[in-house]
Amino acid sequence: MLEKMCDFFDSRLDCYDNHQLTCIESANEFYTYTADLLPKGKGVGILDLGCGTGLELEKYFILNPDAQITGIDLAPGMLKALKSKFSDKNITLILGSYFDVPLGYNKFDAAVSVESLHHFTKEEKIPLYTNLYNALKPDGYFILTDYFSLSDDEEIFHRQELLRLKAQQNITDNEFYHYDTPLTAEHEKQALYRAGFSSVEILKSWGATFTLKAVK
Repeated sequence: MLEKMCDFFDSRLDCYDNHQLTCIESANEFYTYTADLLPKGKGVGILDLGCGTGLELEKYFILNPDAQITGIDLAPGMLKALKSKFSDKNITLILGSYFDVPLGYNKFDAAVSVESLHHFTKEEKIPLYTNLYNALKPDGYFILTDYFSLSDDEEIFHRQELLRLKAQQNITDNEFYHYDTPLTAEHEKQALYRAGFSSVEILKSWGATFTLKAVK
């Protein structure tokens, strides 16, 4: 049974951190790796898309405790948990869809997203990535660590299965429902280039999880 995105994550809040860290291959390694790629320094501004409970931020605040974080997430319970974890940190939390929230212009030194963006099509992501591109400072960059399809056929299968399930459940609204539909890394790169990024590089992978760096 498909669930709306925010309901899916909030209903699993009690076990979310443990699931992410123990059920996903090399999770501790890629959360740490991702955090280490973000800029260091007092007052550095970071945008976190789909911040959840802040697993990547746990690693990042060890390296840069004075960072200024803006986190966006659909699930209110997730944001409440994140705020509780980091009550002494400089964090602005925004409840909403990162597709709809204004991201600003030339505002952030870097952006990050971990295990959040694998639910959307390339066409849906291009406007988001365009807004993200505009929100980054001239030398800014985006670190994306996420789950990817390993072939075009796999990507197509996931998307068709989501459409089949929505039809089966008579879902006709335009809200986001939780079902993994990862792009291939190549299609993800195409979306980022279409949004204006000057370079997009795959830095590392762990099974189906890849870390990409997109530079403005």
